[in-house]
Amino acid sequence: MIVDYIANHHAEFWLVVGFIMLAIEVITGFTTGIFLFGGLGALVTGLLMSVGLLPETWIAGVSSTGISSGVITSLLWKPLKNLQGDRPVEKDNSSDFIGYEWVLDNDITVTKPGATHYSGIAWKVGIDKDAGVDNIAAGQRVTVSSVEVGLFKVKLAQ
Repeated sequence: MIVDYIANHHAEFWLVVGFIMLAIEVITGFTTGIFLFGGLGALVTGLLMSVGLLPETWIAGVSSTGISSGVITSLLWKPLKNLQGDRPVEKDNSSDFIGYEWVLDNDITVTKPGATHYSGIAWKVGIDKDAGVDNIAAGQRVTVSSVEVGLFKVKLAQ
């Protein structure tokens, strides 16, 4: 049966476990590294058993998988962390809303945003830090200079 096959083919078992763990990592996007490093450790164990450097026993398989996962983690952690980068992600201000102009319905200041309805959505309206003003009165024509989630950053229209 299957249990007998696995008991007699430890190397293949660990190789399959390794590939399954790596597939789970890729498919689910579960990027904590558990499946990545565990899968690599299981692959190393399967390879060591295949070439005869490790006895095909459960104790050797589990121990080798744990140890090799730990070693691989310590070796790859810093290079993988460096790939992520330390610099903050630059704000992407590209949007179809940039340049949209309208007349303000209410006064806004740097500390007190206003509101507007556009395309069926209630948007907060705040003054852009590069606008050069601290307040904009109702009735003034403004243009959107950047967009954040639920917020139009505006400056006086030219």
